[in-house]
Amino acid sequence: MVKVKGRKGPSLAQSLDNKLIGLIHKLLDEKSTEKANKNQAQNDDEDIDIEDDDEFKNIALVKDLRFTEVMIYVQQKDLSLQRIKKVMLEKTLEKVLKQMRDEESLELESITGKPVEEELDSDFDGVNVDDLVEVKDQNLANKSVVNLWNIKPANVLTVNQDNNTNNTNNNNNNNNDPSTQSNNNDNDNNETETYNENETEDIEKKMIEDVDGSSKEVKKSKKRSNDSSRPSKRQKIDKDRNPPNASLAQLGGMDDVVTQLMELVGMPILHPEIYQATGVEPPRGVLLHGPPGCGKTTIANALAGDLKVPFINISAPSVVSGMSGESEKKIRELFEEAKSLAPCIIFFDEIDAITPKREGAQREMERRIVAQMLTSIDELSLDKTNGNPVIIIGATNRPDSLDPALRRAGRFDREICLNVPNEISRLNILQKMTQNLKIDGDLDFQKLAKATPGYVGADLKALTTAAGIASIKRIFKSLTNDDELLAEGILTLNQIEALSTIQKFLIKHPNRLTQDQLEPLAITYDDFLTALPTIQPTAKREGFATIPDVTWESVGALTNIRIELNMAIVQPIRNPGIYERVGIHAPAGVLMWGPPGCGKTLLAKAVANESRANFISIKGPELLNKYVGESEKAIRQVFTRARASIPCVIFFDELDALVPRRDTSLSESSSRVVNTLLTELDGLNDRKGIFVIGATNRPDMIDPAMLRPGRLDKTLFIELPNANERLDILKTVININKTPVDSDVDLSTIAHDERCRNFSGADLSSLIREAGVIALKRKFLNLDVNEQDQQMQDHDDEIYVTREDFERAFNSVKPSVNDRDRLKYDRLNKKMGWSLNTDETEQKESSSV
Repeated sequence: MVKVKGRKGPSLAQSLDNKLIGLIHKLLDEKSTEKANKNQAQNDDEDIDIEDDDEFKNIALVKDLRFTEVMIYVQQKDLSLQRIKKVMLEKTLEKVLKQMRDEESLELESITGKPVEEELDSDFDGVNVDDLVEVKDQNLANKSVVNLWNIKPANVLTVNQDNNTNNTNNNNNNNNDPSTQSNNNDNDNNETETYNENETEDIEKKMIEDVDGSSKEVKKSKKRSNDSSRPSKRQKIDKDRNPPNASLAQLGGMDDVVTQLMELVGMPILHPEIYQATGVEPPRGVLLHGPPGCGKTTIANALAGDLKVPFINISAPSVVSGMSGESEKKIRELFEEAKSLAPCIIFFDEIDAITPKREGAQREMERRIVAQMLTSIDELSLDKTNGNPVIIIGATNRPDSLDPALRRAGRFDREICLNVPNEISRLNILQKMTQNLKIDGDLDFQKLAKATPGYVGADLKALTTAAGIASIKRIFKSLTNDDELLAEGILTLNQIEALSTIQKFLIKHPNRLTQDQLEPLAITYDDFLTALPTIQPTAKREGFATIPDVTWESVGALTNIRIELNMAIVQPIRNPGIYERVGIHAPAGVLMWGPPGCGKTLLAKAVANESRANFISIKGPELLNKYVGESEKAIRQVFTRARASIPCVIFFDELDALVPRRDTSLSESSSRVVNTLLTELDGLNDRKGIFVIGATNRPDMIDPAMLRPGRLDKTLFIELPNANERLDILKTVININKTPVDSDVDLSTIAHDERCRNFSGADLSSLIREAGVIALKRKFLNLDVNEQDQQMQDHDDEIYVTREDFERAFNSVKPSVNDRDRLKYDRLNKKMGWSLNTDETEQKESSSV
């Protein structure tokens, strides 16, 4: 292929130059026309003839044009120039103007024969510097800020030191003469004003001579005088690094943790020669983690108090600084101080605040802090600390948020979990906390420990404090008698009714109590029972549910189901040793299914109450989240909390909403939720001490993998009650609710009524409630509204639920399950083979018919 040579066109730079030259010529033409018109009008008004020797009077020259004026003109006349970069356009325009001015000057010089003076192109060119006004910087902004500090300036003893000394002597000599003293004060004020206005620069400058003998003024830095009374801006405060006064003997229920800490911290601190002789590297750090209030900070202080070594207590957020590099400097100074105090212990409280995962850090400073912590810990070997160990103890309730590099061996060698205390641990903690209290009588610590499931050490401390306050209120009430206040005329009857017990006590006893009055002040077991409902355990705020008040006495019938639940959950929690003898180590999972209203949730509450274990109640859909990964994270958090508070019972209500059957129609997010729950139930993580109960009325919708052995391996069918079970349920509900039933009511007849054949436990409870409402209507329906209120306020005890009330209640209460649904549940039970006893089931069906 032959390449045809064409004529080379102009470049982009040349085209831009030509365009600007054309626009400038156009501007000169417009200015020339405007100038000629202006001069013509001026000559017509003044009747002056135009002189011939001024031949350039009506011609605009390039040298008269200003750069800014030309720039605005060309951009207005040609809009395409506005799209060109400003820097490029300015450089090109300067070059074109310079070129045109040079050509114009040569042309004018050839015409006139005289050199042309260069015209100024800037508004500030040609201005004499000596004519400018010198503006001194008064530094008013900084002075206004400094004045807000209310700090007196330091005395400057440089030039006028002798004068100040003489003035002081004169003041001392003239103290007795008021006139002289006033004159001196006036002179001092004048001198101060003169100093502030005229001599500031003289004090801040000094004259120095150069080598050649010349002199120059050099600014002298403002340095604080040694005689200044003002303290330095950054003054180091000697921090107390002495060991705390706490002791491990004051702690209860933490024997295992104390043993591990003495092994990991006590031995290297007290006997480092053992590790040096054997060549074994001692541990450098221990990480304490667990729910809030379990005693992580307390046990660290108590350990340092027993070891009697320097204790550097650092709150992790105090290390963070706003200046770049300051946080890393603080960490380096802390570790250098620890090396100088060795052997010692460094305790970082809430260490997760300064050592988050670096891949998720928001700022670069957080990554630098983590890196500085890692390098500082690596430098704590015995050869770098002169054989004196320095051990780090970290505390956090979010161990998963720490950087993984910090949790490896050689840094935090051991991680100790402080779990929620069990019943035995709570008993020991209560005994330790009450040993210094003034107790009246014996405290039943066993009952208190059983009544406080889910309570951590901080909650038990709050319980003892609340019991002390309850005892003080009780003593206040006994020392304050309303009759005495009335008899002494201190208060009137209306005032006494308006005041509280403490206000009455303060009025009655304004002075300190005597020893005789303080003698009966003591804490009793009843004070603990009074304070118990006022304490909200930390576990409840962390997602745990309180132990329900439902007992086995609140559950009617379901005898076989109760036996199975007792053997599967209650007894393994109470007596785990018996199950270990027969080789049963893993806890069982139980799935309760059946028609709605048959008591599945009620049974789970009764199991939690009977076992007295920590109880987590999960409503199936509440863990689901629309954001990717949040649902799986919520499931992992549930099991993490459960591991930190074993033994623990997790109850999943409406399980079918959380783990539906996986197939092609199921979304990917729902499948991930099912997979997460399956791995948590029977994955690599140990599930020892965690018992799972599920409840559903749609077992066919649950993924089959959930029902294999090792997960929810025990399935219990909670079917509709037969006639005898309905009678038992009616008696139980009436006893629990204390419903007044008339003697003519035959509960057996109601239970065997054909209308109750498909009634569940919830339907029977609703039947009794509706009969009670009908009895109230029958009693108060014929009265006016005012009479109804009056009669109800009189607490009439003659209200009884009669047989007619039950008959009328049958008309409004219908069964929750019809015959078709009942047959479907029975077929599903036979198909899956989940029945406890087929013969027993058939017997129940025949008796119900």
